[in-house]
Amino acid sequence: QVQLVESGGGLVQAGGSLRLSCVASGGTFSRYSMGWFRQAPGKAREFVAAISSNGEMTWYTESVKGRFTSSRENAKNMVDLQMINLKPEDTAVYYCAASTQEGLHLTYDYDYWGQGTQVTVSA
Repeated sequence: QVQLVESGGGLVQAGGSLRLSCVASGGTFSRYSMGWFRQAPGKAREFVAAISSNGEMTWYTESVKGRFTSSRENAKNMVDLQMINLKPEDTAVYYCAASTQEGLHLTYDYDYWGQGTQVTVSA
């Protein structure tokens, strides 16, 4: 059983930056591809980014390409999401998730989820 805990959310003005972190415990972190998802009020949870188990490959939804970067340190059981040039439409609860398969974009393909961290971007 893998436990995931996100941190780093907060309130930021448009154009600002935040760095989200997700720490894993209870499993072999390097076995898992990690994904980032977000859910805005009244909307479905959507894919944001994913990073392969060895950190060599990343995938991003179109709306965040060039602004968000995911990285990981397997020795620290940690994955990050660096977000720059934030926009009000990025406001959501952000979740990290773990999967034994690489590069997945669908929520049901992920086996473990964190509790989420709120990101609010003011105009």
